[in-house]
Amino acid sequence: MKILVSACLLGRNCKYSGGNNLNEKVVAFVEGHEVIEVCPEVAAGLGIPRTPIEIVDGVLMDRNGHSVDAALRKAVADILEKLPADIDCAVLQSRSPTCGVDQIYDGTFSGKRIPGSGVFAEALKDAGYKVLDAEDVPMMAVEKLMSEVCKGWASVRDEADWISEEEAYDRISKI
Repeated sequence: MKILVSACLLGRNCKYSGGNNLNEKVVAFVEGHEVIEVCPEVAAGLGIPRTPIEIVDGVLMDRNGHSVDAALRKAVADILEKLPADIDCAVLQSRSPTCGVDQIYDGTFSGKRIPGSGVFAEALKDAGYKVLDAEDVPMMAVEKLMSEVCKGWASVRDEADWISEEEAYDRISKI
């Protein structure tokens, strides 16, 4: 499976503050899959750290009132052009003006959230990619883990006639 992921979620220091948004549940979710990391803001040449950006009346602006709209929209178009068509899904950082899936900040730089999508998330959706918010991944990661535990329990259960209960629990804990 090929999964596109916001680079900050994997611990890359590309966030506006110079830090990251490492999300262990996202890391667990993508483990064992082909991962394509991306940060549209870095691809646009905005630098690390950088002034925070929000969407103000449909235009990507930094907190100082400078438009970064053209650079970011070009970066998004360039990224989309280079993406393989066989990506199974994208997992993107919540609330970002580029990667926010279902919610973004309202453009006042006050921390207020509104329904909406960042420009990269919207472009991916428009191109037909399945896009997931990083905050929705925990339940999927839990479901994946439960599926593995259940598979493991089934295999242990099949051998239960000849192993002890203690050994069965020991095997399950290693799954």
